[in-house]
Amino acid sequence: MKLSNMLLWSSLLLAIVPSAWGQASAIPSQPHLLVKGEAEREVMPDRFGISITLRSIDKDPGIARERAQANATKILAAFKAQHALPDSVQASALSITPEYRYEDRTQVFSGTRVQRSLVARFKSLEDVRRLLAGLQTSEELQVSGLTTSYSDESAVRAELKRQAAQQTREAARRLADAYGVRLGGLYTITEVAPNFSYGIQAGRWPGLPAPPPVPLIDAPEPRPTDVASEALEAGSLTLSENIYAVFLIAQ
Repeated sequence: MKLSNMLLWSSLLLAIVPSAWGQASAIPSQPHLLVKGEAEREVMPDRFGISITLRSIDKDPGIARERAQANATKILAAFKAQHALPDSVQASALSITPEYRYEDRTQVFSGTRVQRSLVARFKSLEDVRRLLAGLQTSEELQVSGLTTSYSDESAVRAELKRQAAQQTREAARRLADAYGVRLGGLYTITEVAPNFSYGIQAGRWPGLPAPPPVPLIDAPEPRPTDVASEALEAGSLTLSENIYAVFLIAQ
């Protein structure tokens, strides 16, 4: 587990204009402390998703539909062969629309486009690699998305919220001691960053560097070519939770 340093940016306010946060009910009129707690954890993904788009165009709608359906049957069989999680396999309804092209600035009918998407998730990255190695992508069959996730994310986030809330309590106590004041009760606690009217942007407090983007899967853009030789690696996921709390100052 990797917890970020507590952000102890806060303020002693004697009065705040109700529009400061855009939430009048969250702003006390009496003196108070505003603190933020933040908790973070890196996890290794254990669910790997893939999305495949099927697209066929023909002047005969029946032929376009048959080609799309034949490709869908192959993909669903490949999902099953590579142990896709049964509850994760989804197929969108067929989308049938006219297709046009332009010739000498004139719109020309090309045929009927039949399209649908298939998605599935797997427990093993190796299963996804084998699936990709067996695919022959083309104009009619393309890999349109690769994602990673963590199956126990909700439980981890609940624990991070608890830790972030604990940080706000500790931060408020330290600040109260530093200012020689006594804490009153908790006025409000929220996951939404306040939007200050005095020059601090919501969600970006001084002293907190912007986190770098976390890549989900390092894979090249899908192309209508054979993807069997393409590398596929999964990196860690960073889960984080922020808590903002307002504590009253005892009079």
